[in-house]
Amino acid sequence: MRSASPFPSRGSPRSWRDKSWSRCACLLKRSAISYVRLRTPRGCERQPATPFIVPVSLEGVPAVTSPIVASERHRVTKITITPIAFRDLPLLNTVGVHETFALRAIVEIETDSGFTGLGETYGDAPHIARLRMVARDLVGVDIFNVSEMRRRIILALRADTTVGGHGMSGMVTGSSTPDRVLSPFDVAALDIQGKVVGRPVSDLLGGAVRSEIAFSGYLFYKWAGHPGQDEDSWDAALDTAGIVAQAQRMVADFGFTALKLKGGVFTPEEEIDAVLGLRKAFPNHPLRLDPNGAWTVDTSINVGQVLDGVLEYLEDPTPGITGMAAVRREVPMPLATNMCVVSFDDVAPAVREGAVDVILSDHHFWGGLRRSQALAGITETFGLGLSMHSNSHLGISLAAMVHLAAATPNLDYACDTHWPWKDTDQDVIVPGVLSFHQGAVAVPTTPGLGVELDRDALARLHEQYLKCGLLNRDDTGYMQSLQPEYELLSPRW
Repeated sequence: MRSASPFPSRGSPRSWRDKSWSRCACLLKRSAISYVRLRTPRGCERQPATPFIVPVSLEGVPAVTSPIVASERHRVTKITITPIAFRDLPLLNTVGVHETFALRAIVEIETDSGFTGLGETYGDAPHIARLRMVARDLVGVDIFNVSEMRRRIILALRADTTVGGHGMSGMVTGSSTPDRVLSPFDVAALDIQGKVVGRPVSDLLGGAVRSEIAFSGYLFYKWAGHPGQDEDSWDAALDTAGIVAQAQRMVADFGFTALKLKGGVFTPEEEIDAVLGLRKAFPNHPLRLDPNGAWTVDTSINVGQVLDGVLEYLEDPTPGITGMAAVRREVPMPLATNMCVVSFDDVAPAVREGAVDVILSDHHFWGGLRRSQALAGITETFGLGLSMHSNSHLGISLAAMVHLAAATPNLDYACDTHWPWKDTDQDVIVPGVLSFHQGAVAVPTTPGLGVELDRDALARLHEQYLKCGLLNRDDTGYMQSLQPEYELLSPRW
C-alpha cells in the first residue's frame, strides 16, 4: 500500500520501460530555457559585509523595517567523531548473522557562532579513518556551503588507501565512497542550518508534505539469543509460525501497517510459505520479501510467479542489474533494489536495461539528505517508485530519515527501519522526540533535526565500543565462528 500523499500519482512505475531515453530527451528539449549572465556594473564591486536595515514597502501594507545581517558566516571550528557500539540481536540474513553489537559513528560539528550539529553513520574502522582524514579539511568551511564540503572531501579522499568500510557486511559494496563520507557532515550541517534560521530540517529541504512518516515492520529469521548468552525478549523465529508470531508482536507494539521479511536464509519454498503465512495472518498489510540477491534468475522468477498478487514488491531477488532485468521481464510484481542501484552511476544502466521499478534510497550512502532528494528527482523523471532502505541505526539517523521522507513528495512506500530491534536504553539521543504511533513517526517541528545528544549515553556507548572488541561489521565471520561449515554463496539457491 502506497503511503498517502497530497500529490497526484505519477502513474504506473512501468510506464517508462520502452521509451525511457526518448522520453527523457523530449523532456529536456521541451524544458530548455535561455538565460543571461548578470555582471556587476563597474564601480559596484562587493564591499565588506556590514549589518544593515532593509526598509520594505508593499502597496496597501505599512512599511516594515527588518534587521538583516549581510553575509553572516557560521564557520566550522571543530569536528568530533565518536565510534559507538550498541547491543544487537542474532538476526539472520544471506551472508550470516548480526553480531552481538552493531557499530556506528556519531559526528558533531561545532561552529564559531556557537552552534552544534549532529550526524550518524557507519562505524567500520576504514570508514571512521576516512571521516577523520577529511574532517581536518572541513575546518573553516561555512556551514551553509555543503558544496564546498563535498569538494574538499573529494580532494582529501584522493589520498585514501583504506579498503572496505561500506558498513553493510559485504551486501552493498558499490556505493560511492565520497557520498558515504559526505553524508554525516551533510546531516550535521543541515542540523546547524535549521538551528540558525529557527526552522526544522524538513523546511530546509523544501517543506514537509506530510506530518508523519509511515514505516514497515522489518521481520527477521533469528535465533532465541546469541550463543552463550541469555535469550532475548523476541524469542526464536526459524519457521513460518515464528515469523508470524514476530509480526504479530511488532504490529501490536508499533502499529505497523506494512511488513517486510528478510529472506535468503532458508530455502525459497520455506520463505514462500512464511510469506503466505503472513498474508493469512495479515490480509490487508502490504508485504515485501528481500532475499538480498540469494537466488538465481530462475529461482527468482519461480518465486515471483508463485507470489503473484501477494507481494507489494520483491526486493533484490538476484544479484546485479542484468540479472534483475531478466527477472523483471518474467514476474508480475514490481522489483525493488538497494543492492544493484546504490550510486548515481548505477541509475543509467538500470534504466537502460529495465532492471527495477522501485529504488530504495539511503542517505547514508547516497551522500546525505540533499543528494537523496536529487535521487528522488531522477526516480520521478523515469517513473520509478521510491522507498527508503534501513540498516541498524540510532535516533540521529531516524530523525534524518524522517525529515527527508517528509520533504520528498514522491516517496511512494512505507520506509524500512530497524528501530524495533534496538533496546530503548541503547541510543545517544535524549528520549521522547521520536516514537511510533500506528506505524508512523511524527516529523519533528523544532529547529534542526529536533533531537538532542545525551552525552552520558554517548559516553556509555563509546565505552561499549572500546570493550566489545569489534572494529568492522562481519556477519559472515561471526556465523563461521559459530558454524565453521557455513559457506558464503551468492546466489545460494
